[in-house]
Amino acid sequence: MLGMDGVTRRRKGVIERLLHDEGGEPVAVRVAQTAPDSVVFGARARSRVSAEHGIMRMRFALGVDDDLREFHKRFKDDPLIGRSLRGRAWLRVGRRPEPFEALVWAVCEQLIEYERAAAIQSRLVTHLGRRWTGAETEAWASGLRDLPTAATLGTAAPAVLESCDLAGVRAIALRRAAREVAAGRVDLRDAEPERGWRRLRAIPGIGAWTVEMLALRGQGRYDQLPASDLGLLKLAGRILSGGDQRARASEKDVRELFAPYGEWAGLAAVHAAGL
Repeated sequence: MLGMDGVTRRRKGVIERLLHDEGGEPVAVRVAQTAPDSVVFGARARSRVSAEHGIMRMRFALGVDDDLREFHKRFKDDPLIGRSLRGRAWLRVGRRPEPFEALVWAVCEQLIEYERAAAIQSRLVTHLGRRWTGAETEAWASGLRDLPTAATLGTAAPAVLESCDLAGVRAIALRRAAREVAAGRVDLRDAEPERGWRRLRAIPGIGAWTVEMLALRGQGRYDQLPASDLGLLKLAGRILSGGDQRARASEKDVRELFAPYGEWAGLAAVHAAGL
């Protein structure tokens, strides 16, 4: 059964995902944890290169190759996140396999609850996404879906996006962002993505939170902190107020709270607030 977002399927402890390589070739990937410190990846595609691409992207999504020893060493006794680090050393940022997917998901998740956002994501995938077109012998991959391409979203009528329950302003913002990516004006894989972030921020309806979520969840940038996230505003509010569950802090307060974590601020937020 596909997950709430319409793309990830979990069956008997195995994660299954449909991805596409840079040439648009479909890759069906399976991931299973066979021991506490052992994760097995497998893929099916028309070529070995495509299969390796799919595995590489899922390894990125799960963070299995990230070296977090410095982070744990520096903050294992930290009053805010030390307990989480000691008890949940395995915890990683919930990344998306592709940066464009992280961007689309962030736009869908703006200012609404997770369940509604996931329903919007699922509708987008159902109406505009790509299906498995590989060998019919790979029966386990049947029914897997991937996001629509940037070109598809960039040419979709706003009314089509709104029919997926995406608010009008966000439908237009998503369409414009997709066009920027499809045209190559925003390169989400750029080693220095700041120029692309600035172009995205210039689109009405795409603010700091959206770009920071893209960076954290889609580009592997642990230094990026989505400081206006409601969970972080609540967390900082409780800390600064001495425990008032109703308190809300400012974005500036959140950034100051996580400033000591420097290049690890985004990961620290995951441990502190389950971001």
